[in-house]
Amino acid sequence: MVGPGRPVFVLFGSSIVQFSYSNDGWGAILADVYARKADIFLRGYLGWNSRRAVQVLDKIFPKDAAVQPSLVIVYFGGNDSMGPHPSGLGPHVPLPEYIENMRKIATHLKGLSETTRVIFLSSPPLNEEMLRRSRSSVLSELVRTNERCQRYSEACMELCKEMDVKVVDLYNAIQKREDWSTACFTDGVHLSSEGSKIVVEEILKVIKEAEWEPSLHWKSLPTEFGEDSPYDVVASDGTSTVNISNFTFHREMQWD
Repeated sequence: MVGPGRPVFVLFGSSIVQFSYSNDGWGAILADVYARKADIFLRGYLGWNSRRAVQVLDKIFPKDAAVQPSLVIVYFGGNDSMGPHPSGLGPHVPLPEYIENMRKIATHLKGLSETTRVIFLSSPPLNEEMLRRSRSSVLSELVRTNERCQRYSEACMELCKEMDVKVVDLYNAIQKREDWSTACFTDGVHLSSEGSKIVVEEILKVIKEAEWEPSLHWKSLPTEFGEDSPYDVVASDGTSTVNISNFTFHREMQWD
């Protein structure tokens, strides 16, 4: 570890998390928004379902760790919602088991510390036609439909309401955009930069509106080594300096 210590955020989930630093993804955007404010750790696992996640909870989030995360953002459900394969193999997890697995994940994470906060992301929609066109020949037919995604998304939302866990309704948030089915995906499932922008907007909205103490909103966190310095850029008056620690002019989008 390197110092000084900052709040630790962990992104935990399947491919939508693993790929979140690719293609101007939502993980990369969050890392930029929280630069000098929090350290964001990626724990994404391509192809995983909630069943596999439960099996490694203690390894990824040990309860005796010296430093516990301030925030964990969790996404599982898309792979769970796939139709079952006749062989019994594959990522499908029946809906009742999915709900219980997500309950176990939430319970474990909330028990890490009194100040560990949790946000779940529900399953986003699909572009089914794009997915069919992009399917690899090395894979068997993937039974993925919006109807199945919606059922798992709604189940996730209901569980979060029951457990008082913050949640982002990705299934509906993404569909608010008129051209969502073509603009928000790279292959029908995984998010494009436009889809990732929606994820970031929704996550930041949840963090800003949460009544957490301390607040984890990026504007509320201190900027590391953000004090004024004579080594800052010289101001136009030629006699003082300008502290540019919190300038955000480089961002294409100015996040709230």
